[in-house]
Amino acid sequence: MKKVLLLGLFALVSVNAYAQEDNTDYELRTDEKYGYIIDKGGKKIEGIVRLNGDAMNPWSNQKKVKFVAVSDIDKSKKKQKFKTLDPDDIKEYVAFDENNDERHFEMIKYTNTKEGFNTAGGLSGNIKAFNNLTKSNQFAEVVKDGKIKVYKLYGYPTTFSAGGQIAVAEKETERMRNSPSYIYSKKGGKMEELNVAKAKIIIADCSYAKGKLTSGSYTSLKNDEKKRSGLGKLIKSQIDNVMSNVPEIVEEVITDYNENCK
Repeated sequence: MKKVLLLGLFALVSVNAYAQEDNTDYELRTDEKYGYIIDKGGKKIEGIVRLNGDAMNPWSNQKKVKFVAVSDIDKSKKKQKFKTLDPDDIKEYVAFDENNDERHFEMIKYTNTKEGFNTAGGLSGNIKAFNNLTKSNQFAEVVKDGKIKVYKLYGYPTTFSAGGQIAVAEKETERMRNSPSYIYSKKGGKMEELNVAKAKIIIADCSYAKGKLTSGSYTSLKNDEKKRSGLGKLIKSQIDNVMSNVPEIVEEVITDYNENCK
């Protein structure tokens, strides 16, 4: 009976999420910028690419994107209709956000087990775990391209909370909004989460980068001192501080490796 109720709840959540999808038509702007998609066959198709998420729900960009091809734009009509595409439809997309900044997303196969298991108990926590552990094919944003490619990936929050769980769920959603994971692939290899320890390992095959690491030239890798508790374990706030340094590592260390190492 309990399983039936949970399945019913998951179905209800899915139906509600679909019903709230923005299907409004789009009015062309005078300064319209075209992005593009890459279809499953590798074909590049230019058009208007509209992000599905925003600063409040950035994880929505990982699930779907709205697109109308240049060839389908009818300038005689005031508004254009979008197609909604997901990771099963295309390999990647490039869009321009509300600030006209270019955003590049690629379909990757990765299950965010860290967010799946980093959850409180109760029904709200179980749904958050379900949301993260059942998604593998998703769009991840490319933040650094090259021999080491780095993606930004958000966890998926709970889609349901009630009673005393509401405040906890809201706090957890805010944390996820501000603390994405950074996933890397070196020379097309396995997708793994980037952290301080991994950064030191993946640049060690390059004498140039290894020399700078040994000499202490990388400022971002100096900030990983770990003060331990009496039990010899990192407390949560210290782990958060170490992980928060990853964007600096991407900009300093990974950029340096991509530009100077073979």
